[in-house]
Amino acid sequence: MPDTQTTVDHKPAAAVPPGAPAAMGAPATPANARKGPPKRVLIVVGLIAAAALAAGGRMWYRSHYFVETENAYVTGHVHPVSSRIPGVVTKVMFDDNQVVKAGDVLAELDPADQGVKVEQIQAQIMSVQQQIVQADAAVEQARAQASAAAAQVVQAQANLVRAKQDADRYGQLYNSQMKAVSKAEVDAATAARAGATADVTARRDNASAAKAQIAAAMSARDVLKAQVKVLQAQLKDARQQLGYNRIVAPVSGRVGKRSVEVGARVQPGQQLAAIVQDDVWVVANFKETQLPGIVPGQEVKIDVDALPKHELVGRVDSFSPASGNQFALLPADNATGNFTKIVQRVPVKITFAPEDLKKYAGRLVPGMSTVVEIDLRQKAPQQQAAAH
Repeated sequence: MPDTQTTVDHKPAAAVPPGAPAAMGAPATPANARKGPPKRVLIVVGLIAAAALAAGGRMWYRSHYFVETENAYVTGHVHPVSSRIPGVVTKVMFDDNQVVKAGDVLAELDPADQGVKVEQIQAQIMSVQQQIVQADAAVEQARAQASAAAAQVVQAQANLVRAKQDADRYGQLYNSQMKAVSKAEVDAATAARAGATADVTARRDNASAAKAQIAAAMSARDVLKAQVKVLQAQLKDARQQLGYNRIVAPVSGRVGKRSVEVGARVQPGQQLAAIVQDDVWVVANFKETQLPGIVPGQEVKIDVDALPKHELVGRVDSFSPASGNQFALLPADNATGNFTKIVQRVPVKITFAPEDLKKYAGRLVPGMSTVVEIDLRQKAPQQQAAAH
């Protein structure tokens, strides 16, 4: 069989008009093969980059010129109300959140026990006062006895003088040359003189004893008078204890934490309620690295969580004398081998503006959370005064 050869004529491909679909099997060329990313992508990337730069710049600016902390709380004076004496509550004249003034009676206790004690001491004082009257009479009696004893001493001394004179006279009349009197008369005169001398001594001893009785009676009277003073002091204390049956408010403010009811028996020192004063402030616990730019007198912006959209103004009042760790119940001991440096926080007292305290009286209470911010570009108050 003869070989058959097939001849294929290669013809140039026809030109494809623009926009027409490519022929089957021909390679497709993308229309945007030589173009860059779409403008929309570039815009989004640019906006993200600008936002990142703005956020970074704002963070740097605020960290450089402002300090703030969320570790800040409203603080105030909270005064406990307690009883000074034991007793049974008979009246309660306050309620939670009630406004009271200093000296207002909040509760009363049964005064029976203290009243009986007052009456007992009064009776003791009256009894001792009667004993003092008797002691005064005893002193006067002792003085009278001493006066009589002194008179007897004088009389005995006169008898002694007479006895001496008689003894001397009889001695002159009876001697070796003259015996005008008998020996018995001389002996009697001598004995009378000796008896008069002894009587004077005895009378003097009686007078000394009478004087001692006066001193003893006066001492007994002084003891009774001192006992009266002791009883009077006890009576004063008992009356004070009786007055303590009325429990009064120590300061003005609002009452909270009531924990007493009529009929309850209370003990001394037992807390019955608490009174919170309206004078409050903020304690902000700043990091120690934030303190260099803070000085007393600087203005502070205070945001209270309980008062949203209300920006309050305060001022830096003072710094705590130690960090919070030093006042902790169990402060950390850094003298160990595994020491790790931890940034400490120092409490800073910030006072509210008087107008804000007045405006939000009753709304600012101790324990509220706040956020405080301080502009470090402020001049110190001393510099401001020097500038003016």
